[in-house]
Formats: sequence, C-alpha cells, structure tokens
Amino acid sequence: MAQPAASPGAPAAAQCSDEPRDLPVHEFTDHSELGIELARIERVSGGAVDVTEVGRSNRGREVWAARVGTGPKAVLITSEIHGNEKTGTDAILRLLDYLGTSDSPKAKRWRSELTVVAIPKMNPDGAELDRRGNDMTWDEVTARFPQLRGSEPAWNYYTTPRQGDDYSQRPGFDVNRDYNPDLSYEPKPEDFPGTSADTGWYITPESRIVRDVYKGLVAEFGEVDTYVDLHHQGACYVMPDDPSRFVTMSISGRFVDDPATTPGFEQYADTYDLEYSKQLNVAVYNALQGRANNNPLFGNITLYPQDTNLPGTGLGSFALNGSGAVLFEVRGQTQTLGQKYRTQLTQTVYVGLDGMLSSIASGQVENLDPAVYDTIPPRGPSIADAERRSLQVLEP
Repeated sequence: MAQPAASPGAPAAAQCSDEPRDLPVHEFTDHSELGIELARIERVSGGAVDVTEVGRSNRGREVWAARVGTGPKAVLITSEIHGNEKTGTDAILRLLDYLGTSDSPKAKRWRSELTVVAIPKMNPDGAELDRRGNDMTWDEVTARFPQLRGSEPAWNYYTTPRQGDDYSQRPGFDVNRDYNPDLSYEPKPEDFPGTSADTGWYITPESRIVRDVYKGLVAEFGEVDTYVDLHHQGACYVMPDDPSRFVTMSISGRFVDDPATTPGFEQYADTYDLEYSKQLNVAVYNALQGRANNNPLFGNITLYPQDTNLPGTGLGSFALNGSGAVLFEVRGQTQTLGQKYRTQLTQTVYVGLDGMLSSIASGQVENLDPAVYDTIPPRGPSIADAERRSLQVLEP
C-alpha cells in the first residue's frame, strides 16, 4: 500500500479550526443548476439516464431521481441530506454524465450489470440555506400528522444554533435521524421525542421520498443491493499515525448494533449483512489507495468510528433491510472549509464510487476479504484548537 506524503497544497495542521464561518459556496451546484444539469445529462445521454421528479421538499422544491442502467443489481446513492455537505452532489452529476454517455467497456458493463438510481441534493431546502437541517416547523409536522398533536417535538428538531446557523426563526430537522427500518411505519405519538439510539418516524417529506424510492426498488428487484450516502465530517481530523496529514475521507459500513442481539430488532437478523457492507467499503478503500501514488491525498482514508448505533439513519435502516451500506465522510462542511478543496474532495468521492461500482458490476466485490475492513486505519483525533474543539461537530 502506498505511504502517502503530506500534500504541499494542504494547510499546516496547526492552522485548522472547526469554528463556523461564512464562506463562499457559489462553485457548488445549487438547486436550480441541479435541475438544469440533470436535464442536460438526460438529453445528451439519449435517454440512457432517466430523470424523474420523485417528490417535493417541505418548501416545495423538486427532488429528482436519476436512473441509469438495466442490470439486476440496484444501487441507490443519495447526497446532501445535510445541506452543508455538498461535494456528493457534484460527484453524482459527474458519475451520471459518464455512465449515461460513455461507450467504454467499463460503462457498458456497469449499465448491463447495475441499475443505478441517484437522488442528488435530497434536502434542497437545507441546501439552499446552506445548513444541516431542513426547513420545517413542528406545527407543520402536526398539521400533516394530527395524531402527534400534544406530543413533545422530536429530539432531532432544531430550534437553537447549530454549526453557526440560527434555527430559532426557521426551525428544521436533521433528516438523517428520521428513518425507520419498518418501511411501512407511520408516526405514533408514543414514539416521541425519541433518542439518537431509537428509530425515526418518516415525518419529513425528504425522508419519505427516499423511503418510497427505496421501497419501489425493493418491489422491482427484490432487494436494493447497495445503498450509499454521501456526507462530510469535521475539518480537522488527522491520520492516526501522522498528525501532519488531514483525513481526506472516512468510510464505514457499520451503523447499527447486531440486530440478532438487540432487543426489538431481531426480525432484521436474517437480512442484515455486515460482511457485504465491509466488502463494499474495502472496494472503495482499495480504489483510493490505488490512486495514492499519483495523488497522496487519496491515501488519507480512514475508518469512521465503529461504535455508532443509529437505526434512525438511512444507512442504518436500509442496512437492516438487507442492503450493503457505505458511508462517505469527506473533510469539512461548508461552514469550515467553504468551497476550498472542492475539486479534490469531489474527485475523492468519485474515485471511491467508481471503485465500488466496478467491483459490484464485475462481481469481484464478493471475493474481497471483509477482514481487510477492520485493518483500515481508524480516524485520528481532531486537532482543532482546544477552545474551538468544544463546538459540537455533528456527524454523520
């Protein structure tokens, strides 16, 4: 494995801070640009990429799904569930453009073996506000679900500052805590306010949209082979063996405790496949390590903390339903890095997706040793200065 050196273009580790700031983000794709670009890709692909409006956000913005390929294995990819985590959307657009227009043997194999469905910018209201949460009040929730009137608001309802954003005037929810492995679940007052260790409720339009797309794929294919969710993490994590090298991206395939030994989740024990999730993550890791000689930052890949138990996330809920699950956590949200390193980080996501999809399409993922997953270096500490380290960095 390549031993990556520090990139001469990277800032010195001592200069890093997770203090929220107002930084430019105009180079990222906004909601209007996303619609235009998806329409362009659909057009130039000659229909190979099929773009469909699959729902509307709480504020009425379109949520689109792009589908390409006719293969028997369904792969679902989502981005910007947190609206200040934007590189995934640009990576998805690049992926769709390639997959829809390339005549290369690799692209043809992907299209024949896979059906890729991508939902870029699935939280467009949060994305337009450049913040983590969506734009939705508890009163709007209870108007849609009258049975919740009188219930305490969900624990993931933001009404106070988060990551430099003031939610007091425009509250919202962390949509990535609103999933439930029971794909037919409807909100029940006795399940509120809940905790991070509990399942979610599908009270936000955004989570319900993704849930419905997932259910449709299950009905069509029998299962969703792989689910990938594209995120960002704190800006100041370093490699465990070298504090001068920032972590470019952390990955993970583990989001819930073993359902076979977790009360209330035993019914998912037969479908949950942690070994396959590990193999998918190894495919991502290998692809990036293979490019590290040419770009040392591709070598700075670590394993996301493995002590997470988040059944209310999309990754946790869909993994319990039998999908292989892959989390991408690239470095820094927009309030800490803005659009700095946008090209590099978007390329990191793209290379990881490329390696994973190639491995699934060829069937080689099944030959990867899941034990390699446990040898991926753990994420090192954050070297943000002590005063700023007390600020809460919310992940995933």
